[in-house]
Amino acid sequence: MDNCIFCKIAAGEIPSTTIYEDEEFRVFFDINPASKGHCLVIPKQHYDNVFEIDGEKAGRLFALATRVARNLKQELNCEGMNIVQNNGTIAGQTVFHFHLHLIPRYTGDQVRVEWHPGQADPEELAKLAEAVGRGL
Repeated sequence: MDNCIFCKIAAGEIPSTTIYEDEEFRVFFDINPASKGHCLVIPKQHYDNVFEIDGEKAGRLFALATRVARNLKQELNCEGMNIVQNNGTIAGQTVFHFHLHLIPRYTGDQVRVEWHPGQADPEELAKLAEAVGRGL
């Protein structure tokens, strides 16, 4: 896509500090990191969000992300890792090219990934599970 910043990074038109690249994916450090080592895993092919990317490609992307996460943990000695993937403006997506954030976590860091737990209705959950499960 002509105006997609991640398509331009994937194509090498915009420089990035690339950790890994193959014919399908690029992994690079975020220029506005939430923490030391924060990086992005993107498919080179454009998909707006999780609703567009096919399951097999998403599986390969996540397999790559787990390898990168392990290497980040080894090199940075981080204590944990948030893996974040937003879909749609309401969910906090700001770049509409599917991407996975790997955010190393350290004691005392200022990173916040949170929500306020609600109360689920077991009957409603059962009906929803049946409805969603029918399409799988």
